[in-house]
Formats: sequence, structure tokens, C-alpha cells
Amino acid sequence: MTQEISSNKLYSILFVLSIAIVLMAILLLARPAAISVQKEEHTLIISGSADKNVIPDTASLSIGVVVQAQTAKEASDKNAVLMNAVINELKNLGLADKDIQTSFLSIQPVYKNNGVQTIEAYSASNNVQVTTRMLEKLSDIIDRSTATGANQIGGISFSVSEEKQKELQDELLTEAVLNASSKANGLAKKLNVRIVGVKTSSISDGGIIQPFLREASIAQGKVAAPINPGETKVSLTVQVTYIIE
Repeated sequence: MTQEISSNKLYSILFVLSIAIVLMAILLLARPAAISVQKEEHTLIISGSADKNVIPDTASLSIGVVVQAQTAKEASDKNAVLMNAVINELKNLGLADKDIQTSFLSIQPVYKNNGVQTIEAYSASNNVQVTTRMLEKLSDIIDRSTATGANQIGGISFSVSEEKQKELQDELLTEAVLNASSKANGLAKKLNVRIVGVKTSSISDGGIIQPFLREASIAQGKVAAPINPGETKVSLTVQVTYIIE
């Protein structure tokens, strides 16, 4: 009798567990169905842009001294005297040590070939890369460098400092977002829909300002003309996906 009661209890427990499992399975299967009937989200994808002409605030140029002498030491000493004079003159114009960086230094033989190759002299070269924001002094930098012994002036490149680029890009981003918002509101009004939010947004940055070159020709130790950095155009585009209803 006791064994019968135990068996009945076991069957009851198994029956209850079976019902619970079936109910759980029904609930799990019902969830995707509930999700599938949710309202579909409608969107508008709009691009906004902004651009601006920018005057560079930084210039970089190469200034060098090349001399020849009968011995390597004589060429090196002569070059050092002239280069030190050039660097001192640059500092007198207001440039700091960090603005003047050695970029090239060499001493090499100059060969003469009359059937047999022989060393005729030695050439010593020393170049510094000058970077400055004193654009109004570029002509003076070149003029006074050549006057004190520089005889190699490289192409001048102009760029925009990181601080100015960040300020500019923040300004362009604000304008581009406003442009996208204006387009979206105008289109939504014509379509008789309402913008209720933003789903995604992205930036296409065409505003990274690359250095660009201007050449400064040197004639008899003078700059041929004033050096003008000109302007360069930068742009920025945003793409915004608006949620509408």
C-alpha cells in the first residue's frame, strides 16, 4: 500500500513538471512572435556640409650652407662658422631653438676625372629645417640668412597648426550639423512626417589640411618677391539618420 502511495506521488510530481515544461516552451515560442509584430522604424538619411577658406599660420623651410675646401677639416670648419652665423641671425629675428632643427649634415669628396679619378676638394653641407608662425618675417628670414652665408634655400611649405585645425573643425562640425538638421526639417515638412530622434550619425572629414608649397627664388641674396601663404579650402560633411513617424 505504501509503495502504491509513493508511486502515485511520483506520477503526480512528474505530471506537474511536464505541465510546467510545456508552459515554459509556449512562453518562449510566443516571444519572437511578440517582437515580430512591433512597429517598423522609419528613417530619413540626410547629409550636411560646411566649408571655409583658411589662411595657414605656420611655415616651414630649409636653410643650408654648402662650402668647398682643400681638406675635409677645412671644409667642415668653414661650414660651421657660416652655419653658426646663420643660426644666430635666425635667433636674433625671434626664432627659438625648438624652431631650428638640423635636417642634413655631410662632408664628402669632390672628384676630378682626367683619365684617373682624383679628389679635387671636399664639400661640407649643413641644412636646418626652420618652422615658424611668424609669417610676416619670412622674407627677412631668407634675406638675412643669405646675407650671413646661407646659399641653399628649400621650398617653403605652409600648414595650419593643430590648435587652429581643432578650432576650425569644431566650427565646421557645428555648421554641418545645422545644415543637415535644416534639410531634414524641410524634407519632413514636405513629406508630412515628424522627426522624433536620431538613429545614427557619422563624419566625413575632408578638412585635414595638408602642407602645400610655395617657392621662394633667391637672386643676389634677396628674396624676389614678398611671400604670401594664400588660402586653402577645408570642408566637412556629416551624415545623419533621423527617426520619423
